[in-house]
Amino acid sequence: MIDFRRCSLAAALGALSVATGPVPAVAAPADGAVASIEAVQGTVVRWSVPGTKRCGMGGRTWDALQETCYYPIDMLQKPGLVKVNRQGVGPTKVAQISVGASSYGTQDIELGDIPQANPSPEDLRRNARDQALVEKIWPKREGPARFTLPLGAPASRLPEPKGFGANWIFNGKPDSSEIHSGVDYALAPGTPVVSLADGTVVVAEDLFFTGKAVFIDHGNGLVSMYFHLSEIKVQAGQDVKKGESLGLVGSTGRLTGPHLHLGIRWHDARIDPQFLLDDPAKIPAFGN
Repeated sequence: MIDFRRCSLAAALGALSVATGPVPAVAAPADGAVASIEAVQGTVVRWSVPGTKRCGMGGRTWDALQETCYYPIDMLQKPGLVKVNRQGVGPTKVAQISVGASSYGTQDIELGDIPQANPSPEDLRRNARDQALVEKIWPKREGPARFTLPLGAPASRLPEPKGFGANWIFNGKPDSSEIHSGVDYALAPGTPVVSLADGTVVVAEDLFFTGKAVFIDHGNGLVSMYFHLSEIKVQAGQDVKKGESLGLVGSTGRLTGPHLHLGIRWHDARIDPQFLLDDPAKIPAFGN
């Protein structure tokens, strides 16, 4: 098995602690000051204040979840200050996140004799069609949230998640490198894979690099992704419930062995899924 670098919620918070010390809620600033918190790429920050209704970050706005704003930070977000805001009772409040770079390590991946190791021109044309299909997901208008945190698990008896944010170099070719945007679970072939929450299936296709894949829109800009399945049991346009079967763990697409790849994209930010599978109270927070 590949020894991927671990990046669970605890690991990400540990990386943050190295730079900032412990990560309790940030104390409220003095009048006129702007609240600030430090975070690293691929993580999440929250701001919980009674009466909060809307949240904003990077030109996007969305509904708060149970009077809490969650600000996902894309794994490739440029380091620096990012302004955020929340709206509710009274005037809009503004704060800032100081985003730091976080190296999730580099991993050499030796692929076997599979088409994805040396794609043909036709394979690349197929991948271009796949990407065009997937790219239609992200501009869609964000509907009401159909989930609460924490999300459910994608399978029973989950092993340790591995691989988030790692720079993968395939067959020793740096020009073929890719940043891994999800986590991998070493599950046995045929293990049932289930939805993290209620939602609508937006893509259920056999794609060239991800293999048999399912994408689900859960509202509030949250999309979950399940790759490398051996079998897909849902279809695009279908509504699913939390815990409903989506397919089976397999070994389709570009990979070295059977496993489940789980990805999360929230408000167009690619983040470590473990932040949403664990207790949300553990997410670093602005003070009130």
